[in-house]
Amino acid sequence: MRLAGVVILAGGNSKRMGAPKAKLKLPGGETLLNYHVRHATPLNVPIMIADNEHGFKVDEALAARSEAPIFHIKDYGQNDKKADNSKTDDKYKNTGGALAAIESALQTSISFVKDTSSKNSLTDYLLVISCDSLIKATELWQHLSAATNRSLHARAVVCLSDDSHLYPLLGLYQLAIEPELRAYLDSGQRRVMRFIEPICQKVAFDPQWQYLTNFNAPEDFVKACQALS
Repeated sequence: MRLAGVVILAGGNSKRMGAPKAKLKLPGGETLLNYHVRHATPLNVPIMIADNEHGFKVDEALAARSEAPIFHIKDYGQNDKKADNSKTDDKYKNTGGALAAIESALQTSISFVKDTSSKNSLTDYLLVISCDSLIKATELWQHLSAATNRSLHARAVVCLSDDSHLYPLLGLYQLAIEPELRAYLDSGQRRVMRFIEPICQKVAFDPQWQYLTNFNAPEDFVKACQALS
């Protein structure tokens, strides 16, 4: 399997955290956004930042070292002033939610692959990483792609899972699902689990990652940083 791009989801409001997660600082002073960009650059694919137009900055020196482009993208439908949000939950009134960011990244990745390769681009995958995680992009890609290669039937979505939760924002999304996801969003739907469950392959967490993700409050982030070190 091939990787077409990486999207870093950094557009959440982070009310419980008290600050945008992308701007949280690790013990060494590096922001969480720069951390994810730094660990995604060795993959040598386009790195997209979906921050709901917050304009979070990537360190210039870090960006300069990357051989692949690093850029911000707008959520799907963000420019559509006529979008009907009446069917969505209140928490999505001002944003299209995670799936709208993934849809935009899928569209962008398809354009990039078609411009640079004559191969069947729709079988490639997009790596999705949320900003409430300290799992390194390179390690996540290796873990998920290895599990997919061992499977007899590759699924369109491949996500981390533990005994009680599925982590849809730490996963691989095949470019071929773009039209299906676009139709889902156009119908007014936003729920991530409803969309991915029928097409998802679950991959067990690496035990070392137990405390590195899903932090929503300052004390959770402190524990994650301790686990990382």
